[in-house]
Parts: sequence; structure tokens; C-alpha cells
Amino acid sequence: MLSLGALGAAGLLYAGADAQVLKNHDSNAPVNFTADRIEVQDRADRVVVSGNVEVTQAGMTLNAARMTVAYRNQPGGGTGPGGVEIDRIDASGNVVVRKADQTAKGNVAIYDLNSRLITMLGNVSLTQGSNRLTGGRLVIDLTSGRSTVDGRAAGGGGPGVSGSGSGGRVSGTFTVPQRKD
Repeated sequence: MLSLGALGAAGLLYAGADAQVLKNHDSNAPVNFTADRIEVQDRADRVVVSGNVEVTQAGMTLNAARMTVAYRNQPGGGTGPGGVEIDRIDASGNVVVRKADQTAKGNVAIYDLNSRLITMLGNVSLTQGSNRLTGGRLVIDLTSGRSTVDGRAAGGGGPGVSGSGSGGRVSGTFTVPQRKD
């Protein structure tokens, strides 16, 4: 397991105010989406969106071929109708998460809005500028801004579970600043 929080000095997460662009992401901000098709499944408290799906929230963008949004109906506050509170978004098919200069990609992703975690599985990559990490699983903590990359898509692995074809290993490329002599 390779933790990007520990690699800040190594170059993937740059020093400075914007070093961890996903830190303190506002998971309570409104969630907006566009898609080619939407299917509301009220009895199951979910919405299925498909075809060029794009979800935006507080400067973060999530793209995928298909997403399932699990929600809860909130009761009205006396004078008005209640609302919908999103608990989780499951995305599949060329999933891309972007905020500022950080981009994460994978086969599938689970965005748990309550725990403020995004877990991506299968052929994951995390890039910032010219720095890049690849592996099988990526977990992004939106509270701390810390990202963790594992070599295998699911803990112990198994046939067909290795994410990047790297034998369950994480690989990376980091830019080294040019030193002046």
C-alpha cells in the first residue's frame, strides 16, 4: 500500500496551499448531474443515470458511462416539502474524478457521501501535473485530502482482481525539481 499523504515531500502532492485539492471537500454541497437517460426508481430510493453521465459538486466532477444514486427522502420542515438526501453514488464505465489539477481514473467508483470517501477499483490511476500513480484500488478521503493506492483491486486479490496488470503492485512516476548547482 502506498499512501500519498506520506509522499507530499516526494513530489506528488506539492507544497503550498493547494497541495491537497480534495482536502475538506464539501460533501454537503448540491449535487448536479447531466446524462443521456435517467430512470427514477422511487420504491428503491434510487436513480439510475446513463450515457455520458457528469456529476458536479463543489468544484469536483465525476464522469462515467453509468451511475446509480442512492438517496433518502427527508420530511418537510413544517411549511414546505421535504427534500432528497444523497447517500451514495456508484459509478461504472471509464470513471473519472477531477478537481483542479488532480485526476483519478478507474473502472468503477463508489462515492459514499456520508463517510466522505471515494473508492475506485480496477486499473486506477491518480495524476497531478506530470506525477502519476497506478494500481488496483484508490481510496480518496475527502476530509483529509489523503489518497491511498493499493496494488490489488480488492484487499486479498484473486483471479481477475488485479487492477493494473502489474501483478498487484503500485507503480508511479514523480517529477524531481531541477536543482541549481
